[in-house]
Amino acid sequence: MFRLNYHNITHDDLQNGEGIRTVLWVAGCSHHCKGCQNPSTWDPEGGIPFDDEAWDELFNALDKDYCSGLTLSGGDPLYPLNTMLVSFIVDQFRLRYKFGNKTIWVYTGYTMDELKELRKFDPALYYILENVDVIVDGQYIEEQRNIHRLWCGSENQRIWRRMTSGWIADAPEYEKSLNELNLDEQHTKECGCE
Repeated sequence: MFRLNYHNITHDDLQNGEGIRTVLWVAGCSHHCKGCQNPSTWDPEGGIPFDDEAWDELFNALDKDYCSGLTLSGGDPLYPLNTMLVSFIVDQFRLRYKFGNKTIWVYTGYTMDELKELRKFDPALYYILENVDVIVDGQYIEEQRNIHRLWCGSENQRIWRRMTSGWIADAPEYEKSLNELNLDEQHTKECGCE
């Protein structure tokens, strides 16, 4: 029987994707990155079962008008033991918000190239890749840590957006850093453009 364990559901999150998001932190990860901020989520048996109560909490938070969407993190939502139920969550999200503008972001330690290979052998992963909007890929590399990048922890990680033509990585010139955003805000205040 398929199951999914999770550690937390974060409401009104501003750190894990664009807008105000609801984040599901799943259990299970085989990457074991040095310096990982969530090593307690590596064990797929850790956390608690994702049950009806968790389901209600997740979708009640997503139903809020101001919520921009769902972010799946962990652990790794694309860990092989997670893909079946994560694909079901993605499916139900798509059915529920079919005509809305809410998005799904996924954080994974796999690279996009690895995912394209793995999806050939995992129908659930194939479905996920066809139905989420953004993937932040790549293992966290402590030696490449960059606290100034939005939505990524290290320089090797990329932000991929699903377009009609396929997955396209954000060009570096469009990946604003926290420093650039702060300078933009400061400039706006100084010039009276608010």
